[in-house]
Amino acid sequence: MINVAIAGATGWTGGPLSRAVMESEDLDLVAAVARTTAGQDLGEVLDGERTGVPIFAEVADALASADVLVDFTSHESVQAHVMTAVEYGVNVVIGTSGLTGEDFTEIDSAARLRGVGVVAAGNFSLSAAMVQAAALLAARYIPHWEVIDYASATKADVPSGTSRELAERLASVRRPELGRSLADTAGPIEARGATVDGVQIHSVRLPSFVVSTEVVFGLEDERLVLRHDAGGTPAPYVMGTLLAIRRVGEYVGVVRGLDQLLT
Repeated sequence: MINVAIAGATGWTGGPLSRAVMESEDLDLVAAVARTTAGQDLGEVLDGERTGVPIFAEVADALASADVLVDFTSHESVQAHVMTAVEYGVNVVIGTSGLTGEDFTEIDSAARLRGVGVVAAGNFSLSAAMVQAAALLAARYIPHWEVIDYASATKADVPSGTSRELAERLASVRRPELGRSLADTAGPIEARGATVDGVQIHSVRLPSFVVSTEVVFGLEDERLVLRHDAGGTPAPYVMGTLLAIRRVGEYVGVVRGLDQLLT
C-alpha cells in the first residue's frame, strides 16, 4: 500500500484525483493540504461524506505517514512544497506548472541527496505523453521547430508547464536551427515568442482553451505538426498521475515527462 498526501486536494484536478486515490485498492490517501478548508474532513468537503482524511494548512503537517506527496497547487508555492517533502524523505509527483529548468536542477540535487524520487510532468495526460515522445523522436531528424502554447485567458504563468517541459526536453536532443537569428529580426522581437533553451515558444491566452500544446517541425516543402488538446475536465490527468504515484518510488532524483514512465 502506498500512502499518499495531496496538496491542492480540493482543486480542479486535486478533487477528482483525491477521489481516485481513495477508490484505489493499492493506494491510501492519508492527508490533504488545502488552506481554505484546513481542519475539516476531505470527504465532507468534496462529497459531504466523512472519510477520515484530514485537511492541513501546511504541507509539512501532512507528511508524517506519507510515502508520496502529489502537488497540484500554484506556481507560487510548488517549489517550497517539493523541497519540504524532499527534506522529509518523501517522494513527490509534481503536477503544478511554473517551475524552470534551474528549479528542477535544485530539486534534483536535493532529491538525490535524500535518496527520493520526483516525477514531474507539465501534463499528466497519457496522450500528451505520446505527443512528447513523438516530438523527441522527430527532433533527432528535423532541425527546425517551434512550440505554440494555448491556455485560458486567465492562466497566470507563461509559458505553460507542458510547453516549457517540451521545449527543454527537445533542447536536450539538440537546439533547433533558426532560419534567421533573433538579433536580425525586423520589428518587435517579442513577436518571435519567448526563448526557452533555444526553443521559441508562443503563448496564446484566450477564452475556451484549457491547455493545448502544439509543436511544429519544418523542412523544405513539408511540415510535421504534433498537437495535444485538453478538454474541459481534469479526467485526462488523473490516470497519468496515478501511474506516477505508483512508479515514483522506483527512481532517485528528478524524472521529467510522463512518457519516461511508459517505456
